Amino acid sequence: MVITLEDIKKNNDIRTLIRWANKCMEAIGYTDHGPRHAGYVSHVASEILRKLDYPKRLAELAAIAGWMHDIGNCINRKNHGLTGANLIFPILMRMGMAMEEICIITSAVGNHEEEHGNSVSEVSAALIIADKSDAHRTRVRRGKYDPNDIHDRVNYSIKHSKIVVDKEAKAIRYLLDIDNNSSIMEFLQIYMSRMVMSEKAAKFLGCSFEIVANGLMLNNIYCEVDEEKAKDTAGETA
Repeated sequence: MVITLEDIKKNNDIRTLIRWANKCMEAIGYTDHGPRHAGYVSHVASEILRKLDYPKRLAELAAIAGWMHDIGNCINRKNHGLTGANLIFPILMRMGMAMEEICIITSAVGNHEEEHGNSVSEVSAALIIADKSDAHRTRVRRGKYDPNDIHDRVNYSIKHSKIVVDKEAKAIRYLLDIDNNSSIMEFLQIYMSRMVMSEKAAKFLGCSFEIVANGLMLNNIYCEVDEEKAKDTAGETA
């Protein structure tokens, strides 16, 4: 039986799990983990595979995995990827999804945390990039902005963010506009491990992962160095 993203969105058990996961994250002071985040990750994961010319059904499986990837937070933040995969498995079985597709989705969900996750399939890699790239001011909960919280501060500072897939160049670009509410340094302070995981995920898909913040590429860049000028600068610094 072919289970679509719309079937998943209409499932009352899944809707309740997403709502409770978001409620638990709010209680412990985390940014949005509800339908807004789920929708972003679902769409971007699907688009990454679609623009790289993977099969349409694989792109839809990425969308399904993205929609459900954080439901494990309804039990505990720790190991929520593994918990979520275990919660999803019986639900998808009851819905009649093919076992092969269930395995693709649950392995992606179970591997999306940077603490112990890895890219184990195309869907898994796309999910990782989509999840780790969702940094934006709309993730800060309305009326809950805390300028002393680095996560709130960094997310609120990001006015625009976008994943761009350049199939010809075999590059996945993460574009960010960060204002004075935070800084690129603070962004890297909390997102470094996520960006490294995204680099590995893009490599799994045969692409580079380029992080561009305020027009500055933060990785995968080669600069020509004027040796004489470098010596002068080094002398002045010393």
